[in-house]
Amino acid sequence: MDYAMRTTAAAQRDPAVLRRVSLLLVAAVLAWPLLVWTEFNPATLADARSLGASWKFVSDFVPPRHDADFLAELLRETWRTVAIATAGLALAWLAAVPLALLATSRLSLSALATPMGRWPAACRQLVRWTLVVLRSIPELVWALLFVRVVGLGPTAGVLAIAITYGGMLGKVYADILESSDGASTHALLRNGSGRLQALCFGALPECAGELVSYTVYRWECAIRSSVVLGFVGAGGLGQLLDSAAKMFAGQEVSAILLVFIALVWLSDRLSAVLRRVMG
Repeated sequence: MDYAMRTTAAAQRDPAVLRRVSLLLVAAVLAWPLLVWTEFNPATLADARSLGASWKFVSDFVPPRHDADFLAELLRETWRTVAIATAGLALAWLAAVPLALLATSRLSLSALATPMGRWPAACRQLVRWTLVVLRSIPELVWALLFVRVVGLGPTAGVLAIAITYGGMLGKVYADILESSDGASTHALLRNGSGRLQALCFGALPECAGELVSYTVYRWECAIRSSVVLGFVGAGGLGQLLDSAAKMFAGQEVSAILLVFIALVWLSDRLSAVLRRVMG
């Protein structure tokens, strides 16, 4: 009986547990100097003055401010935030689609040859480097630059999101298309179809759900980014939140945060609906 129980326990034991524990220990050892170099000290959160100031600020969160004048302003800035995110993502999409089509070899006639021609390969690599440059610079940096070019307001936020997210969308779109089954696409190209026909009738039926899901996710990220960009003068909820936080207006801060959470939840629901429709 004891032998049978030991055999069953041995069979149920994870054979990779030692390797996983070892990797966890290695990760902890590597993370420790990083925490030291960044001067990370959780004890500062338990300081009496920090706790007192934090409690006073957070205790003002309840109830959120809900008078008519503030709600009207909150609604206006919420709409502006959504508009900044949507307009920026639309411009990013317009740039990302042609760049993704040029960056992927799935939709290229030159990829049918083995090996690929030197010039098509060089052009494709140049496009991928362009996507790297676009997404390497954070949208906050672009916003700081555009605020000095076009002045304060939503235009700087729209342009900042368009440039950075254009690189992100183009890169991921190209990767999704590259990872798809290329049999139908290559069959269409070999039989005289153009690149757009191969995309619409070969690649999209397989990748449409994943492409739409990632695009909606990026729209959700753009909403978050537009809030952050408001802190540098790009307008929207971020600018309103910055003013409220500087004035230690906890009721206004909590109301803005609740609206922000609602926006992210709505974008998540929209993504789920679109995935069901595309699936």
